[in-house]
Amino acid sequence: MSAAPARGIKTMLHPVSDLAKAKAVYSALFGVPPQIESPYYVGFDLEHQHIGLVPDGGPQGMTAPVAYWQVADIEARLDELTAAGATVREPIRSVGEGRRVATVTDPDGNVLGLLEDR
Repeated sequence: MSAAPARGIKTMLHPVSDLAKAKAVYSALFGVPPQIESPYYVGFDLEHQHIGLVPDGGPQGMTAPVAYWQVADIEARLDELTAAGATVREPIRSVGEGRRVATVTDPDGNVLGLLEDR
């Protein structure tokens, strides 16, 4: 294994069916309003973690929460994961502000997210 190890979960995305209702629940849970609000995404920044609410699973078609592990080199980590038996679900894509993400599934179908900040 050559790539630097994952640095922990940086982002957790939750698919929601009603963004307004979910925003109220998560705001109550966290005790703060969201820092990012749009019709397609609501985000909370908490203690070096980001929690995002994605209406109807977004373009990724999420059906369950996905944890995004922060990595230093997303290409190298993706190569190592696929060599170890993971399957690419979503290839690397830019989501803005120097951030790139990808997802893979493990042999049991669990979705693992990768996140790189440049």
